[in-house]
Amino acid sequence: MKIDLIQLSEIAIEAARSAGKIIQESMHAEVSVEQKEGGDSLASQVVTEVDRKCEAAILAMLQPTCKAYDLGLLSEETEDDSSRFEKDFFWCIDPMDGTLAFINQHPGFSVSIALLAKDGTPHIGVVYDPSRDITYHAIKGIGAFKNSTPWEINNTNDFFTYVTDRALADTPRVSEIEHMLQEIRQKLNLSGIKEMSGGGAVLNAIHVLENGPACMLKHPKEQPGGGSIWDYAATTCIYRELRLRATNFEGSPLLLNEKSSTFMNEQGVFFSNP
Repeated sequence: MKIDLIQLSEIAIEAARSAGKIIQESMHAEVSVEQKEGGDSLASQVVTEVDRKCEAAILAMLQPTCKAYDLGLLSEETEDDSSRFEKDFFWCIDPMDGTLAFINQHPGFSVSIALLAKDGTPHIGVVYDPSRDITYHAIKGIGAFKNSTPWEINNTNDFFTYVTDRALADTPRVSEIEHMLQEIRQKLNLSGIKEMSGGGAVLNAIHVLENGPACMLKHPKEQPGGGSIWDYAATTCIYRELRLRATNFEGSPLLLNEKSSTFMNEQGVFFSNP
């Protein structure tokens, strides 16, 4: 059956905003925090009741499309049923990315929904920022949009912005990153480097687009972590439609449906604007 990407994107946007409303109602309240199995970072090991409520709201809207279009499903707070390897397309959901930022009442959390082909190619990417009530989405071959308006990137800063989940000083291989950033700054003839830290991977990628010239990156590493498929799927779709780089650390396409793991640590990531 041929899938209707525009219709599915509209449903995904509605689902993301529905979850965002749940987040908005809880943004300034104390929430109980639970531990879960994750990667090597604290951010990947925490979950709240809000995460689960968001997931339930999203699944209530997307599961009918799974039946209608024979789609698979991968969602952060639900056990992987491997349907992503069996179906031609699958939903890839992060009900609330940046849970640690949410717990700390620090802007940087968002809802992320993507539709990926079995080979990992993103066809739809939806991001909703509940703190600012902004929706970003992209559809393969159609374009990228901000609040439903075609999105044009305008880089006006005379400095280079490094966007990161943790402060650069606390990042492994900090000297290598500092050297790389200085090389980029010099190449672009910019006045300096500014750091933005504390957000989740999804909104960090959006911040790169909104604060250019900018980048975010993660070196490959052996330890499980480095984000998961759901942390990069939607924004990769947006970047591709904007013709900007969203790759592994070495510059090759991100593999967004690996059988070995949902974690991206072995690939690393590099998102940049321009």
